Amino acid sequence: MPDYESQVREALPELADMDDEGLREQVVEAWTLALERGGWRHVADVPYAWNIQEVTNVEHVRGVARIARDTAHQQRAFHDADPDVDVAIAASLLHDVGKCYEYVSVVDEELVDPDPEYASDEIPHSLSGYALAHEVGCPLAVQRAIPHFIGEVPSRTVEAELVKSANSASSNAIIQSAMDMTLREWVEEYSQTR
Repeated sequence: MPDYESQVREALPELADMDDEGLREQVVEAWTLALERGGWRHVADVPYAWNIQEVTNVEHVRGVARIARDTAHQQRAFHDADPDVDVAIAASLLHDVGKCYEYVSVVDEELVDPDPEYASDEIPHSLSGYALAHEVGCPLAVQRAIPHFIGEVPSRTVEAELVKSANSASSNAIIQSAMDMTLREWVEEYSQTR
């Protein structure tokens, strides 16, 4: 079995940006469980999207974490707000961990050996990511910031909004680069085909 824990620690240097060591370990544990249950060979094999496989999920969550972290610091400095930076980073790193379950059927078979109890495309990745965060004991503030589609969480926190907007910023950049379209155009064109 691959050493998922080492893969995750190496792939996500943004873990070091969190002050809370216990929270860092929970993020690593959630990723490790997702990779193991998804049967992935390597964390870098999980694609960003079912139809954009030249960009990895790791690249995306790292971008989201950086954008959310930097925006949180700007909110503090410029607006005297008090977002929890650790929560924003942890939720950013976990917001797409559920793709380890959802995307097993969209990659070459030699990249995965999924556990059918967990891995399928029937549950959206934001919800399975929420469940993983809950399972490993992440604080409620992190769990609440993981679902990022409109309507998934009735009450939004500052940290949840950071993750949502950072996710949109990263996704728009990836989709524009890979497919020369906006996130909105991509959703409109492909949301019914998957």
